[in-house]
Amino acid sequence: MDEYVKAAVDLVKTQAGVTAMTPQDMANAVKTLAAALREAEGDTAPVETHPLLPHGNPAKSIKENSVVCLECGKSFKVLTKKHLDTHGLTPEEYRAKWGMKKNTPLASKSLARERRNKMKEMKLWERRGKTAPQPEAKEIPKGSKKKPQAQDTVPDGSPTGE
Repeated sequence: MDEYVKAAVDLVKTQAGVTAMTPQDMANAVKTLAAALREAEGDTAPVETHPLLPHGNPAKSIKENSVVCLECGKSFKVLTKKHLDTHGLTPEEYRAKWGMKKNTPLASKSLARERRNKMKEMKLWERRGKTAPQPEAKEIPKGSKKKPQAQDTVPDGSPTGE
């Protein structure tokens, strides 16, 4: 293994410790970095180069436990409006720019699955048409300090039954 590949492997190991990367992502990153290091040293040996994945590939950016921002390469659980605003994009513009479907969730697959299951459990669509159940009338317990109502008094104002 030449010195460029060794240096690239060390860099990718460090990156993999911070960002979730698949073995294919790591292999592509090593190839790309080794080629970039060779070029920086002036050694122009032909090496097949690939863009870093998933940073440049929308199909690979949404993973099981993370989402990689295709603009900056950072990994998140959810790409929020606030983060996309730092790139001057709305979620809709981001999806359009990177060729994603309009309803693609910008969240990790596991988080999107959890949210979907929670919504199914809540069954909000069944509650919409129904009115909320009316609370039952409560009886006043005996010995209560509540004042008698108007219907419980005789015209002179004294309570009934005295």
